[in-house]
Amino acid sequence: MSALTRAAGADERPAVSVPYRRLTLANSVLGAVIVALDGTVLTIAQPTLRRDLDASFAEVQWTSTAYLIAVASLLVFAGRLGDRFGHQRVFAWGVLGFGAASAGIGLAPGVGWVIALRVVQGVFGALLQPATLGMLRAAFPPDRLGMPVALRTSAIGVAAAAGPLVGGVLVTELGWRAVFFLNVIPALVMGLLALAVRAPRTARGVPVGGLDTRGAALLAVALAALVHTLVGIPGHGWTVPGVLGLLVAGAAGVALVRHERRAPDPLLPPAVFGSATAGAALGVLVTASAAMMGALFVGSHLLQDVLGMDPLRTSLVALPGGVMMILGAPLSAVLLRRWGARPTALTGTLLLTAGVLVLSAVRPGSPTAVIGGGFLLLGAGFGAVMVTATAVVVREAPPEAAGVVGGLQQTAMNIGPTLGVAAAATLLPLAAGPAFWLLAGLSALGAPLAGRMPRPARSPRDGSLSVRNDEDKDVCDP
Repeated sequence: MSALTRAAGADERPAVSVPYRRLTLANSVLGAVIVALDGTVLTIAQPTLRRDLDASFAEVQWTSTAYLIAVASLLVFAGRLGDRFGHQRVFAWGVLGFGAASAGIGLAPGVGWVIALRVVQGVFGALLQPATLGMLRAAFPPDRLGMPVALRTSAIGVAAAAGPLVGGVLVTELGWRAVFFLNVIPALVMGLLALAVRAPRTARGVPVGGLDTRGAALLAVALAALVHTLVGIPGHGWTVPGVLGLLVAGAAGVALVRHERRAPDPLLPPAVFGSATAGAALGVLVTASAAMMGALFVGSHLLQDVLGMDPLRTSLVALPGGVMMILGAPLSAVLLRRWGARPTALTGTLLLTAGVLVLSAVRPGSPTAVIGGGFLLLGAGFGAVMVTATAVVVREAPPEAAGVVGGLQQTAMNIGPTLGVAAAATLLPLAAGPAFWLLAGLSALGAPLAGRMPRPARSPRDGSLSVRNDEDKDVCDP
């Protein structure tokens, strides 16, 4: 048993009240939703933003890239702040700052201001995202995290699916600035609630030593260089600056590992840094999100440029994937509780890989039902993997490292999609088939990692699966 598992298993804390759990779940879900919705609606708003502000394509691209680099490079350090000062407090800072930055972008007079404020928004988004998971870890017992994580996953799926529609209506009727004002009121309400409600003693943060700013800086450099390089590959291919970016990321990563092994108060605590279980779950999240987003990227190209579908029909054909992710996430939480993490994650990985392979066989004249079935498998598989791996990562974390682990989970969910799109874009000029095969291989890499996840917990008396606590029955009962 790993040090991380032992620490989590020893988590004997006083029960948190049911009303506080419900408020925590609501804030966690809504906080994740506004971040997911912000990204999807911006994609729809960018063409209008470019025309209105007389910006170049490169400048408009930086409205997304600047945010992504800022948020990805700071997630783990932000999680550490939550461990030290309390996740609810850091969540409040993050969501209020995110809303304020959104309002500023909506009032921005030029694209330079938009880019700068997107960086600010990314900083506050980095505070917000790990806290949404850290709060759940503080409020729910480790064996009760599956359904809260599943509800959070379903809500993210709804936001991702509804984003293009919401963005289209807002931009058409009110202009591109409206998509940023959309965040302001929900962020204000959630932030004030988080500040007004007193967190239980067990959820207020614990002493974690120093903040290891040197480790945080090395990790930020590594992630910023990696994300910047991966984001540029689809548009520019492999360039000299891109190769240099990978070298910088690698050098910073090596320096980080050496530093963390010697630091008295490392950014990544030994219980996290040396946990095979957490490492396997994070690896599965990277491979699954890479395969999922890469397949959506290639699939959109295939349906529109090869099969000649318009954007609306493309969205409708791919809709089963989003629906299955939304509906399948709670089911995955039930399976996680009954089967355990290993079988559930393996099943999700196999479904995801099968979906990519089905789409790789699509040709002109392929039945729409077959194409839709491929996307359905993608959504079912990815939903199962995301719920299972996230629950394992958060559940296994000791309370004093829940924020760091949440930051690592969010980092994996940022790195994976950029890696998948970059890998697919490298082979897409040849044909869609090879790009899909590469993504199927990436997805299949998750199988041995899923095999390292925990087996089902069984009672020592009768061999049956462990039974949940009845005190939580009225909250998120599967």
